[in-house]
Amino acid sequence: MATLKVPTHVPAPSEDAEQLRKAFEGWGTNEQMIIDILAHRNAAQRNLIRKTYGQTYGEDFLTSLDKELSSDFERAVLLFTLDPAERDAYLANEATKRFPSSNWVIMEIACTRSSHELFNVRKAYHARYKKSLEEDVAHHATGDYRKLLVPLVSAFRYEGDEVNMTLAKSEAKILHDKISHKHYSDEEVIRIVTTRSKAQLNATLNHYNTAFGNAINKDLKADPKDEFLKLLRATIKCLTVPEKYFEKVLRQAINRLGTDEWALTRVVTTRAEVDMVRIKEEYQKRNSVTLEKAVAGDTSGDYERMLLALIGCGDV
Repeated sequence: MATLKVPTHVPAPSEDAEQLRKAFEGWGTNEQMIIDILAHRNAAQRNLIRKTYGQTYGEDFLTSLDKELSSDFERAVLLFTLDPAERDAYLANEATKRFPSSNWVIMEIACTRSSHELFNVRKAYHARYKKSLEEDVAHHATGDYRKLLVPLVSAFRYEGDEVNMTLAKSEAKILHDKISHKHYSDEEVIRIVTTRSKAQLNATLNHYNTAFGNAINKDLKADPKDEFLKLLRATIKCLTVPEKYFEKVLRQAINRLGTDEWALTRVVTTRAEVDMVRIKEEYQKRNSVTLEKAVAGDTSGDYERMLLALIGCGDV
């Protein structure tokens, strides 16, 4: 469930565009006005504002934002203003430039979006970068990472709830056999993780737990320092319990020495319209503090106000 709060009566896009233009004019930018509008409009409404602004003032709205804002606040506003598929394409492209440290971002996008959303990300990537997401991932990733990430970003999983229990049992055994022999990047492991529907994968992993007495991610902790195993465990978590994956990303971003603003901004801007309510619940359960309090204690100024608005703090 989303935390984005949209007013009951939303002004016309032309009115929002006019107010935002006024926020950019004069001696100082009116950052609060920008937050009050953009942090309280859904993706379709933000797209209309961008289109209307460009038609009315002859300048791309994102260009205006870029000229007026700076630092972490600018990044948060720009990312959230983008259409979700366009945003993910940008995040994926940035991640390909930072391999191997940002393998996780590619995996996160591939595993936590629906099949249609991921397909739209690939289309947006084509349009913006004049090449495919798959070819960029294949070019920049190497070894076992490439074996896992390329099929993940290429996937178009079945989205239904139907489950084949016979298949779940047989594939649970395959996974257990391969993991027992430490064949973590075996093609059968990759095939199951990257192609099965989330419902089918959940059934397989539940049977794995029941039949073999351990959750699969526990068995994948044989070598805690193995970076590929960490990515494989995170992949399974993203596909089955994404709120727990995102809670961990937020916890690590906030608790590290010096906040990881890039990770914090990425999670808040991409999940505010999706499942941030569940992520907040998981965060409070795991850390005994609300996400709002953690964000407020670790950020400041307009950046803090933008993030808090997106995670549902305050009224509209």
